[in-house]
Amino acid sequence: MDTNNKITRRSALKRMGAAVISVAAASSGLFSLTSCEAKRKKRIVLYFTGTGNSLYAARQLAGKHAEVLSIPQMVKQGRYEFEADEIGIVYPIYGHMPPYMVRQFIRRAKLKAEYKFAVLTYGARKCDSVEIWNDISRKVGNAFDYIGTIIMVDNWLPNFDMNEQILIDKHIPENLQKIAADLAEHKRWHEPVTEDERQMHRGFMQWTKLDPEVGFLMKSEKCFTVTDACIGCGACVSVCPRGNYELTSAGVKMSGDCEYCFACIQNCPQKAIRFLRSEDESFPDGRERNPDARYRNEHISLMDIKRANNQF
Repeated sequence: MDTNNKITRRSALKRMGAAVISVAAASSGLFSLTSCEAKRKKRIVLYFTGTGNSLYAARQLAGKHAEVLSIPQMVKQGRYEFEADEIGIVYPIYGHMPPYMVRQFIRRAKLKAEYKFAVLTYGARKCDSVEIWNDISRKVGNAFDYIGTIIMVDNWLPNFDMNEQILIDKHIPENLQKIAADLAEHKRWHEPVTEDERQMHRGFMQWTKLDPEVGFLMKSEKCFTVTDACIGCGACVSVCPRGNYELTSAGVKMSGDCEYCFACIQNCPQKAIRFLRSEDESFPDGRERNPDARYRNEHISLMDIKRANNQF
């Protein structure tokens, strides 16, 4: 017998121990877990929300392992640099345009990712919102590979009754699944815009006289008033992404640039915040379809909105 092939008792025990450890690791899934972790792509989803629609969409599109980050909170922290395999932005369109805070954010943001996507939520008409976002983001060096829209409950109180809106089936789960499938495939696509949609937006801008470089940027003290129904709960203080509300000894006070996101008026538990009517009936004139109806996405809590927008 060749003695060179013999092993010592110590070596044999070491090999047996290594084999046992290997079997245990394999049976416990440690190897497969390590492999999955190595292959898993990192995704960051940034969002802006007033009544929860875009937050809900952002969570659904993020999946289980992505970071879901509030744009108002990132602005509050002065955080504008992000790096991941995939970076997405989800926001509601106001007059077919992004909220002003989202405009400000994308102009300062440095998004480093192989794949970037934007999903725009709307309630009735999207018009040329995709082209508007593409133009804004490209000008600042943040071009997006995928830009799409999804129709959800319309929370524009001047024109829509919230009680009626929530009864309309807009096929939100199915549409979210389709978008999620597109993103999983890294589809490079911008939702098409028709000439009719472009003309509709131009007509809207002529009627409202809004600045196309700004969109909706109002003054909260000229838009809203607080009635005697207020109990001083402070919900409005926490849900305003601009931090415009303040609890004082004389009651709730407001002032400052307003995104017109309706987070304050929609999330007030007492429905104590109302629109101010404009004296000259200029846009917006302060009218409301149903002052007794309010809306927040059914999957989103008041605390979720507070965490997303609180500036204090």
